[in-house]
Amino acid sequence: MKNAITTLLEQRISANQFDTTKSLSTAEIEELTRLATLAPTAFNFQNWKFIAVHTPAAKERLKAVAYGQQKIADAAVTFIICGTLEAHKGLAHAIKPAIDAGIVPQEMADSWVAMAAGGHEGNPQRQRDEAIRSASLGSMALMLAAQGMGLVSGPMIGFDPAGVAKEFNLSANDIPAMLVAVGYPAAGNWPQKPRLPVKEILTIV
Repeated sequence: MKNAITTLLEQRISANQFDTTKSLSTAEIEELTRLATLAPTAFNFQNWKFIAVHTPAAKERLKAVAYGQQKIADAAVTFIICGTLEAHKGLAHAIKPAIDAGIVPQEMADSWVAMAAGGHEGNPQRQRDEAIRSASLGSMALMLAAQGMGLVSGPMIGFDPAGVAKEFNLSANDIPAMLVAVGYPAAGNWPQKPRLPVKEILTIV
C-alpha cells in the first residue's frame, strides 16, 4: 500500500482552472500557512513571509502585476510567498521556541547565531540564495498541504516582483519568490504531466 505522501505527490497537479463558487475560510488559510511553515530552513531561520490574497479587490491588484492571469481571480486564495533577506538578524528570535522547548541547548543556539552571522553578514548573494531556497521549500509544503486538504494549487512565476512589492507594501528585505494559487478544482485542468525517466536525471556515486 502506498503511503499518504506518495499519493499526494503522484496526484498533485499544477492547476489553472478553479471553482469560483467555493471559497476558503480564514481558519483554512491559516492552517495551510501553518503546514507550509513546517518546511525546513537553514539554521531554522524561518525567513519567509506569506501574504494570502483572497478578497476580490486584492485579487485584482495582484492580477494587475501578474500579467493578467485569470487564475488569481478564480482561485479561492493566491499566496505571495516571500523569502527574507538578513535572516541571520532574526535567528535568535526564531530559535527561541526551540530553546524553550528543550530541543536546542542555549549553547548550540548561540553557536548557530554566530555561524549564521559570519556566513551571511555582508554577503547579499548568500542572503538572497537562502531567501529563495526557504520560500521555495515553503511553497512546496504549501502545495502538498493544499492537496492533502482536498484542494488544488498552481505555482506561478509570472509576475512583476517590483510591482508586487509596491502593491503589497513589502519591505526591501522581502523578496517575492513565488505565487501559489489555491482552491477547489474546476473542469479543464491537465493531469500531472509525465516526468523524465529517473535514469536521465539521477547519478548514483
